[in-house]
Amino acid sequence: MSAETRRGADEALAIAFIGLGNMGGPMAANLVKAGHRVTGFDLVPEALATAAEAGVGPAASATAAAADADVVITMLPAGRHVLALYEDGGLLAAARPGTLFLDCSTIDVADARAAHEAAVRAGHQCLDAPVSGGVVGAEAATLTFMAGGGVAEFARAEPLLAAMGKKAVHCGAAGAGQAAKICNNMILGISMIGVSEAFVLGESLGLSHQALYDVASTASGQCWALSVNCPVPGPVPGSPANHDYRPGFAAPLMAKDLGLAANAVRAGRVQAELGLRAAELYATYAEHEGAAEDFSGIVRTIRQRSGGAPQAQHTEQNGTPA
Repeated sequence: MSAETRRGADEALAIAFIGLGNMGGPMAANLVKAGHRVTGFDLVPEALATAAEAGVGPAASATAAAADADVVITMLPAGRHVLALYEDGGLLAAARPGTLFLDCSTIDVADARAAHEAAVRAGHQCLDAPVSGGVVGAEAATLTFMAGGGVAEFARAEPLLAAMGKKAVHCGAAGAGQAAKICNNMILGISMIGVSEAFVLGESLGLSHQALYDVASTASGQCWALSVNCPVPGPVPGSPANHDYRPGFAAPLMAKDLGLAANAVRAGRVQAELGLRAAELYATYAEHEGAAEDFSGIVRTIRQRSGGAPQAQHTEQNGTPA
């Protein structure tokens, strides 16, 4: 059966997975669990070894992984990496005609469209499908995929997306998935800053973290940044704040996504003052104290710049004001 033939949801596919880091590794492992034959490649030997332990067959190169694949999935840091691998790196040339290229990286909309055009010129199908849900979602197969490309391509990819996530939305033509991703993360970045500022304000007013959470989580202040990824220890046991801000969604990744959003804002001459300011704040945070932290750790920067009162520290440790 050729790579162009639509496969059933229960039929095993040969999948090449390029980029086996914190997100790509668990995603590839979930495809293995779903019964697919996954061959992977990563420039970092440790990432390749970890994926191999999960059943991913290691390849000597990206092109070697793609040579016999029905679907090639990429999860790479930036658009320049995707474009370079597709053409200069020979990935498109190495794949059989009609292979589906599924790029799950978060990249610039223009780069996503350029990658799509390059794939089509080479005789393949292509879908941009960035994800939301972080490392936890990648490990639990609860990611949300935002897809851009043709209806047929989306239908072909759906069984794989279902194996790696809980929801997949076809957002429109090529690049639409990336557009949805940067808009969503602009909302998230702004929300996290707002929630963090509110907790620091509450501390200054003698309000405990738990009291503010109990009110806001059931009132008009409720949002994902509060109820799932609460930036202060205590109210949400599973949030990074309760684990010394170890990244679920790392601050540098948020800074990257907000930078992409800011570029789009400027290019489209959109009046998005909060989005631009959030991009500035996260860029600074990610370059300094937040380099190895979850993006919710920005609350500590806000607190420090607000004076870092001893009361705030006591509230954070004990959940009640001093």
